[in-house]
Amino acid sequence: MYFFRLLFVLSVASLTLGNIIDDLLHALKTATTCGACHTLAVTLKGIAELGDAALVDVVAAVCKATKVEDDDVCEGTVQEQGPILARVLRNISPFGETSNRLCNIYTVPLPAPAADISIPTSQGRQPFKVVHISDVHIDRQYIVGTESECSKPICCRKYADSTSDVRVPAGPFGSYQCDTPDSLLKSLFKQIDSSGSAFAIFTGDVVEAAVWSVMRQEVLNDINTFNDEMLRALQMPVFSTIGNHEAAPANSFPTSDTPAADATVTMRNVFDAASSEWTPWINATAADQVKHHSGSYSVVAPGTKLRIISLNTIYWYNLNLWIYDSDDQHPDPNGIMAFAVQELQAAEEAGQRVWIIGHMPPGGPDTLHDQSHSYDQIVQRYQHIIAGHFFGHSHLDQFEIAYNNYENRTADNAVAVSWIAPSVTPRTANGAFKVYEVDPDTYDIMDAHVYVANLSDPTFDTEPTWNLYYSARETYGALVDLDPPNLWVQHSGIA
Repeated sequence: MYFFRLLFVLSVASLTLGNIIDDLLHALKTATTCGACHTLAVTLKGIAELGDAALVDVVAAVCKATKVEDDDVCEGTVQEQGPILARVLRNISPFGETSNRLCNIYTVPLPAPAADISIPTSQGRQPFKVVHISDVHIDRQYIVGTESECSKPICCRKYADSTSDVRVPAGPFGSYQCDTPDSLLKSLFKQIDSSGSAFAIFTGDVVEAAVWSVMRQEVLNDINTFNDEMLRALQMPVFSTIGNHEAAPANSFPTSDTPAADATVTMRNVFDAASSEWTPWINATAADQVKHHSGSYSVVAPGTKLRIISLNTIYWYNLNLWIYDSDDQHPDPNGIMAFAVQELQAAEEAGQRVWIIGHMPPGGPDTLHDQSHSYDQIVQRYQHIIAGHFFGHSHLDQFEIAYNNYENRTADNAVAVSWIAPSVTPRTANGAFKVYEVDPDTYDIMDAHVYVANLSDPTFDTEPTWNLYYSARETYGALVDLDPPNLWVQHSGIA
């Protein structure tokens, strides 16, 4: 229904310009049924048939009239996203498969389980550490002393309509309502490099959130600069994923079914840049996979029997308008599910354990239901070799649990845990990251430590301090009786 929420916003826009009669307005405002959504789609398709400019004008006008955002934010955002939505509306039928979005259950093609599968057991050896960072959103235009409490989605910048009357100046290492300055990033890298970790995982979103003004070249520059800085600062491998902000317009990842005539909207340059920048940490085969599997790859972490599978989950994102571009809905856009199965099968045959990393967590509100269900089928099939799932995107410190029986959600039925990292950007909360303690035999997570840089700390403007916020084992262990210690793994649902 997320697609139709977008359509609803547009319908109100067209009404504001006097294009919809009052009776229909009432119906649209109270639309809660599929029939009402179809009516709405018919109306909006008619506007889109008049051309991109017609739809852009309608949406921009209502955005400005209703003061949803500042005028420049309205204009920039609609100019970027409007033509994609107009194209989608022209290409689909108001009563077709995409409009219906019926939850027809797609069965993922899965190889039969091996007859003999050896699952490693913990030998009680000393755990090793792994860092998890996400959603850095580095703002290369951050200016110390500018307004940090502005009316735009991110502040601490010099905008055309900025005034000299600064009420809350941007700090030298960051401020709330602002994305990450380079100074805070350097502080983060210094902390991570001293953590004694074997390697790091980065689950996406390099680019800042000024989505109404970000251009493609800025995205590429930000990807290159961030990875170059990380390579110089960290004495450890880093395994990364693609985020939804690694595109301009944001979220816009055309599928392999997009006609060749639309070559101007390809993500090839982003995947090529990621492949090149990630090469120092991944092998040549994995770097080639990044280019040819839409940013996804698979690699064995050095000195381990742990295969890390990085998936581009933005092809499952309900705000990626390109996935609505046809009435012929593909159950596996760009073959991301098929790639995951291929690499999981290879890991099973090689006797390896697996971590899956991605930006947007399946099962969350931003993931299309069909794709979440497909991913769950994969999790159920390969639960015996998957030791963990790691995501970001929400900017929150969270976890998800998968069960083999969703009607009876108990510890005994838990088959997987997804670890979701908080954001580094202090836009909505203090910047944070995680450090995991990992069993070297099973690669299960034995503990998760969350570190936070508190912007309210009096020393923050001099030098940020990344303090331990909590240990998951110490905080929650008593609730599940961790005696013997390996019960942590069982109650976490990882084993």
